[in-house]
Amino acid sequence: MDLLNTLLDKGLRRELPTRDEALAVLATSDDELLDVVAAAGKVRRQWFGRRVKLNYLVNLKSGLCPEDCSYCSQRLGSKAKILKYTWLKPDQASEAAAAGLAGGAKRVCLVASGRGPTDRDVDRVSDTIKAIKDQNEGVEVCACLGLLSDGQAERLRDAGADAYNHNLNTSEGTYGDITTTHTYADRVDTVQKAHAAGLSACSGLIAGMGESDEDLVDVVYALRALDPDSVPVNFLIPFEGTPLAKEWNLTPQRCLRILAMVRFVCPDVEVRIAGGREVHLRTMQPLALHLANSIFLGDYLTSEGQAGKADLDMIADAGFEVEGTGEVTLPEHRATAHAGYGSHTDAGAGCGSHGGGGCGPCGSTAQQEAPEEPVQEAARGSEARTDLVSVRRRGAGTDLAPNA
Repeated sequence: MDLLNTLLDKGLRRELPTRDEALAVLATSDDELLDVVAAAGKVRRQWFGRRVKLNYLVNLKSGLCPEDCSYCSQRLGSKAKILKYTWLKPDQASEAAAAGLAGGAKRVCLVASGRGPTDRDVDRVSDTIKAIKDQNEGVEVCACLGLLSDGQAERLRDAGADAYNHNLNTSEGTYGDITTTHTYADRVDTVQKAHAAGLSACSGLIAGMGESDEDLVDVVYALRALDPDSVPVNFLIPFEGTPLAKEWNLTPQRCLRILAMVRFVCPDVEVRIAGGREVHLRTMQPLALHLANSIFLGDYLTSEGQAGKADLDMIADAGFEVEGTGEVTLPEHRATAHAGYGSHTDAGAGCGSHGGGGCGPCGSTAQQEAPEEPVQEAARGSEARTDLVSVRRRGAGTDLAPNA
């Protein structure tokens, strides 16, 4: 297939595909899907080998967000029955992080709902970063706190943060249909602030919100222009009690095409499968490892993921290996060029899951175990599929052990 040969050659040379080529990937047929995965998989292996980076989310405070992001279970007016709690203390957050690190994660992503942090919030998170790093040598820490004010990125960097996550989520043209309490430009500004402060920037998208192929290509090209080190790809979890509860638009095949398109456009950037992989990829998750080189381990912010051991077994069974703490995530040319980013450890990934109120992840993914019978995609506009989404009731903010 001439298209795939062209995209493979461009990916190996780090050359930007044309928009038409990116759109053509999304338009390929199911008969061509394995060819698409194979071509994008060669690009992934060129720059990242067979390593899979594990990341672990800690929800520092849950719910009660004043922003109105339609996809988010923590949004203003959300009726989703999620955990709600205020800031974890540094020792509580460090204890939660330890579970993920023990399970094989090399990066901890600290997330807090809200429009953006106050200076007091930055102090809280700084104390938490110190607590985690004091107890875990070599750990990477990414903060995801919403829209940043001047000077806050620098303060997080000085506290030991390696990265900052802030997702664009969707195209500039459709952003106003998803959120009205802040703008697309606000999000771009925060990513740029993280860059300018010398933090490793992480910014991604959410697919499945009713966007067009053109919207998906628009946001991925915008991300490439921002030059983040990490691009998390989220697949919408239509939480009951949110405005997008009935948006079930994705199939496993569609998700794989989206991941392949992102890999071709961002060949040497860490691509992470973030929220929604268990819900929408289901039994095809192992194929996605040929496209992405990073995942979250265990649970998400307001929903449960598959068991941490199942994640590790999946990686091993698919012939991949967990990236070690001593390994640099990015290829040498990027790690060298971005030596200022993430200088505390390596210039690896950031975090990402469903963005909430100006932050990165806010309420992602799926059930703890896959359903016994194959699940068919619900038609758009049908009732919410509550059987596919399990609200998190363990880990941070609870007395129960986390899933890692």
